[in-house]
Amino acid sequence: MSGRNITVGPVILLGAPGAGKGTQAKLMAEHYGIPHISTGEILRDNVARGTELGKKARTVMDRGELVSDDLVNAMVADRLNKPDVGRGFILDGYPRTVVQAEWLDRELAARGQRRPVVIRVDVGYNQLLQRLTGRRICPVDGKIYNVYFQPPLHEGVCDVCGTQLFQRVDDTEEVISERLRSYERQTLPLVDYFGRDGRVIRVDGGQTIGQVMEQIFRAVEGGAAARTAND
Repeated sequence: MSGRNITVGPVILLGAPGAGKGTQAKLMAEHYGIPHISTGEILRDNVARGTELGKKARTVMDRGELVSDDLVNAMVADRLNKPDVGRGFILDGYPRTVVQAEWLDRELAARGQRRPVVIRVDVGYNQLLQRLTGRRICPVDGKIYNVYFQPPLHEGVCDVCGTQLFQRVDDTEEVISERLRSYERQTLPLVDYFGRDGRVIRVDGGQTIGQVMEQIFRAVEGGAAARTAND
C-alpha cells in the first residue's frame, strides 16, 4: 500500500555504519513520495554548482578542515526551501551534533513544521562487523555481496560477469571497529537530546530488509499520528 497520501513530516534516521540506514531511507522516500536528504549529497551538489555556500565549503575543505555547523545548517535551510518537502522529508547524516539538532528544532518551529520523528536502527556490534568486513564488491557492475549473508555462487567472483571481487581497504576489522566507536561517541549525545521528550523510536535492524522496513513504516506513521494529535 502506498503511503503517498500521508503527511509524514520530518524524519531523522540514525544508524551505525552497516545498519542499512541508506537502504531504508531510499525505501521510505519511494513509499511516501518524500525526499531523502543527505547532507553529504547537499554538500557535493553545492560545491559542484559553485553556489556561494559551495564556494565557502570548498575553501574550508581545501584547507583540510571540517565544514562548520553554521555552514551545514545553512545548506540544510536552503534545501528545506524547496517545495518537495511539504509532506515531509528524511534526513540522513544530519544532524551530527547537538548544536545542529538544536538549530534544526528552532528552524522547523520557525517554519511552522512538526518536530522530527527520530528513528534509530539498532544492529548488534558483531553483526555490524560481519556486514562490513564480509562485504565484497564487483569493480565492473558495482554489485555487492557478503561472504557471510549473501555470498557469490563461486567464491571471490561476480555472479553476473565473473570478475574478481574486491574488499574495500577500509572494510577491515580494525578500521571498522574505530568507525563504530566513533559513531557511538558522536551519536549518544544526539540520542540523549532527542530522547528527553521521547522522540527516539528504536527499531531492530538485525532482521531482513523487509522486516526492518515494516518496523520503520509503523514507527513513522505512529509518530506522525501522535504529533498531529498534539498539534
